[in-house]
Amino acid sequence: MAKTAKFDRDEVIDKATNLYWKKGFHATSMRNLQDEIDMRPGSIYAAFGSKDGLFKQALRNYTDMGLAELQLLVDQYDSPLAALKAFVKSQVVDTQNSAPNGMCMLAKTLGELTEDNQDLVDTTKSHLGEIAEAFASLIAKAQAAGEVNQGKSPDELAQHLQIQISGLRTFGKITADKALLKDKIEDMFKHYPF
Repeated sequence: MAKTAKFDRDEVIDKATNLYWKKGFHATSMRNLQDEIDMRPGSIYAAFGSKDGLFKQALRNYTDMGLAELQLLVDQYDSPLAALKAFVKSQVVDTQNSAPNGMCMLAKTLGELTEDNQDLVDTTKSHLGEIAEAFASLIAKAQAAGEVNQGKSPDELAQHLQIQISGLRTFGKITADKALLKDKIEDMFKHYPF
């Protein structure tokens, strides 16, 4: 008879996500994982295949959290553009002190990993692509509502938005001035290319 898992998989992935997000992939040791998620290395390997396997689950979890938050804001706001602004604000301003390190986990991962971890790099790029697709879809809705110039490519605007979010999160580590960050977000949607 097979043994059943004696852990909450979602809880373990949440804890691992926060640890990887805070420390990064390479700085997170198996000992760190063991202490954080309360599982022995053998159990981690049995449940997730490897440290890389658990990291992939953490990346998926992080991406799903972002997409769920975006959908929650879409449901909350009548305006697609207002939902996008609220999302950017939540990512840049609201999580400035509460996120494990104030940075996007996906952007941090791309900055950390090299071709030695190409599979993880590809996974991260794929997740960023999912987020860009969600942005592009929302931007197309904003264009249909007359909130954004229809002469602009939703895909290009989505890429621009991702670049701006990464830059603003980095800038947020330089300044604690939330009013300034909010002004930068408003400016982003008032000027080129929006």
